[in-house]
Amino acid sequence: MSKSSQASVDSQEKLVTDIKSVIADAEEMLSATADQAGEKIASLRARVQARLRDAKVRLTDAEAVLLAKTKDAARATDAYVHESPWTAIGVAAGVGLLLGLIIGRR
Repeated sequence: MSKSSQASVDSQEKLVTDIKSVIADAEEMLSATADQAGEKIASLRARVQARLRDAKVRLTDAEAVLLAKTKDAARATDAYVHESPWTAIGVAAGVGLLLGLIIGRR
């Protein structure tokens, strides 16, 4: 996977996490204001609930896309390793050596 596509996946994962947090906060706010009366608050609660339902649907779709991209990247990596096993072994050994040197300095 290229650096830009990995960065894209990472940013999408962060976005999904942030959206889940916002949805949880909004649901908590709705439950905290459940005992409030008034037409204006009831209207606002209904709009927020509708938007939360929509956000959950879009979040589910975004998670599905992210999962599909991750699976595609894993398949591509697997295919590359099967096509060039010695190159993959060399790269893994190099990365392992670098990590060992970095960790050994601490």
